[in-house]
Parts: sequence; structure tokens; C-alpha cells
Amino acid sequence: MVSTDRLLAFAAMSLLVIVVPGPSVLFVIGRALAHGRRTALASVLGNFIGSYLLVVAVAFGLGSLFERSLTLFLTVKLAGAAYLVFLGVKAFRHRRELTVGAMDGPERPARGDLRTVADGLAVGVTNPKGIVFFAAVLPQFVDHSAGALPAQMLLLGLVPIGIGLVSDTLWGLTASAARVWLGRSDRRLSAIGGTGGLAMIGLGVTVAATGRTD
Repeated sequence: MVSTDRLLAFAAMSLLVIVVPGPSVLFVIGRALAHGRRTALASVLGNFIGSYLLVVAVAFGLGSLFERSLTLFLTVKLAGAAYLVFLGVKAFRHRRELTVGAMDGPERPARGDLRTVADGLAVGVTNPKGIVFFAAVLPQFVDHSAGALPAQMLLLGLVPIGIGLVSDTLWGLTASAARVWLGRSDRRLSAIGGTGGLAMIGLGVTVAATGRTD
């Protein structure tokens, strides 16, 4: 299986990559600002599942397809970008529904827990940063002489996924706390919700405009 030195080296590499906020962090922040803590945490869970699906895909050979096929990579990337823009537009259009009175009641995700988790999953599985990292970096840390390569990748993949889970959760809690603190009036709360929507739209445009061009 995976040696301790390889595991630690991969953990260090993962931490360096995750420290720089990527689409998943900005997505969670946007959801937290637009809808609150519960939606943010459900989005984190969905992103966790989606990211690990990327690990599974790489472990069983699909990752090499993304690495070799620019068309496939661009298709997945643009699909994820379009979905981010869709969610951002939806949050911006419904920003006026956020009121202080509504926040006094039990917090509910915009489309229900399962749908919110599904949103996060879609963003996680189409995250260009995740696709590149898992397809290009993860295979370099397996020990080919030890065999069981898929099992090694599945184990190693838990490292960045776990770090990302903690990081995204902290970002989501911080952003949702700021939302509650700033949301002392309906006008300001509406502005915060709109900001979250615009952040997701901007993220979608950025994801579509950046990445592999070779």
C-alpha cells in the first residue's frame, strides 16, 4: 500500500494547492452569502462527494482521458461553468426574498437538502482545478512496485478531499457568520444575497475563461 513518506509528501502538496482558494471555496462562500449556513454546509458535503468521484474516475483509468482529450476537458469545464452561472443568476434574482424576518425562522436551503447537495456535487465533479490535480498529480505518488494502484489512489485521494472538507467548512461558516452579522436590515441582506449570486456568476465566467488551452 501507500508508504508513509509518499502519504506525507502528497499531503504537503495537497495543502499547498488547497491553500489557494479555488472554485469550490468561492462557490461555498457565494452560497453562504446568498442562502446561509445550512446551504453552505450542504454544498460542502456535495462538493466533497463530487471531488471524490473525480478520485474514483482517476483511480479506474478515466483520468487519463481528461489528460489526453482537450475536447472532453473543455466540455466538462464549460458545463461546470454554465451551472455556476445558472446558480448565481438564480440567487441574484431571488435576493429580495432574503429578509430579516425570514432569517429569524428555521433556515432552509434554497431547494432542499438533497438538491443543494446535488448542486455541490455537480460543482465538485466539474471543478477544473480538481480534474487537473487528480489526473496529473495524484498518479505520481503511487508506488507501482507495491501493486493495487486503484486502491492506492483511492486512499491517497482521501487526503486532499479531507483537507478540502475542513477548509471549505471553515470558509462556509465564516461567510455565513458574516452574512448574519451584516444582515441587520432587509436592504443590506438583499445586497449580501445579490453579492453571493454575482460572486457565483463571476466564478462561472472565470472558470470558463481559464484552464487548459493546449
